[in-house]
Amino acid sequence: MRSLAITKRILTELLRDKRTLALLFIAPILIMWLLSIMFSATTDTHVTIGTANLSSSLVKQIDVVKHVSVKTYASADQADQALKDYRIDATVVKTSANHYHLTFANIDSAKTALTKQAFQIALQKSKAHQLAATMQRLVAILPTTAQAQLSQGTVSATTHIKSTYRYGNSSTGYFTKILPIFMGFFVFLISGIGLLRERSSGTLDRLLATPVQRGEIVTGYMVSYGVVAIIQTLLIVITTVWLLKVQIVGDLALVFLINFLLALAALAMGIFISTFASSEFQMMQFVPIVVMPQVFFSGIVPLDALPNWIQVISKILPLTYAGNAMNDVIMKGQGVETIAGGLGVLVLFIVFFVVLNVVGLKRYRKV
Repeated sequence: MRSLAITKRILTELLRDKRTLALLFIAPILIMWLLSIMFSATTDTHVTIGTANLSSSLVKQIDVVKHVSVKTYASADQADQALKDYRIDATVVKTSANHYHLTFANIDSAKTALTKQAFQIALQKSKAHQLAATMQRLVAILPTTAQAQLSQGTVSATTHIKSTYRYGNSSTGYFTKILPIFMGFFVFLISGIGLLRERSSGTLDRLLATPVQRGEIVTGYMVSYGVVAIIQTLLIVITTVWLLKVQIVGDLALVFLINFLLALAALAMGIFISTFASSEFQMMQFVPIVVMPQVFFSGIVPLDALPNWIQVISKILPLTYAGNAMNDVIMKGQGVETIAGGLGVLVLFIVFFVVLNVVGLKRYRKV
């Protein structure tokens, strides 16, 4: 009977807590719906290949491969410049007879694999067509005996293909593409759980009873957890570079700066969310709603394959800007002038949530 009484008390408290009920039963439905949209998105890989010095027949054969488009350039230098500007995904250049040089951006292993496959298919078809045309011309002018000997002795010339990768190497896989996003994700896991614990234990109430200003309280928490964020960011970046052996083309200091700003934005957001939670249990229910969209709608699945309204949602997620900036630095070697916009947005996120935190503390102290 005592167990039943305890059970009744707990269920009664839950039923009275409308916020907890919503988090328990509505939030999972919302998350599952968003996941169904993400995983049902069309994720076909499309590549754009730049060519130079190729025969028209080979260019045509590459262009007819499904999900492949071709841009023809007057010279290899022009094609290479387009690749450096990331206007194309790879280049195919004929350097001499039966010698080809393929250069891949390689920031997406799926695009690299499709480019290789498309070129091999096109090369085989082009050779077959050229051989058939040559045989037809020879058959028309050679006697029957010579035709038979020609058919038996025809051997296609060996083709030599050289491959170059602007990022990584032939072993670079899909994990490398999503790694910058996951780096940001683990940094983003910094939350306001510490502030919640202090409020639950009564520490925050006692602090609010002192003459300390609300802005000073928020600043104190931001600075203290900011020190933790620095250590965490250093650990994640070091692990990524030296343990996982991930190549960083750009400046390592920029990678650290992006992660640090993201950590502060996540911390400010976490503190703000904690002001709406009346218990640690409720805080944990808030985490999936905040974290899940950050991960799944920040670039793991190409946003252009998702509905327009999902793309709009991604624009209000700090991890979107951090992930894009880290991709630019890690894989493309871009400098601060390229990622300045993303850094600026992260700073705006920090300022915005710090202001909201100061205002949110009014519910605990009116001065």
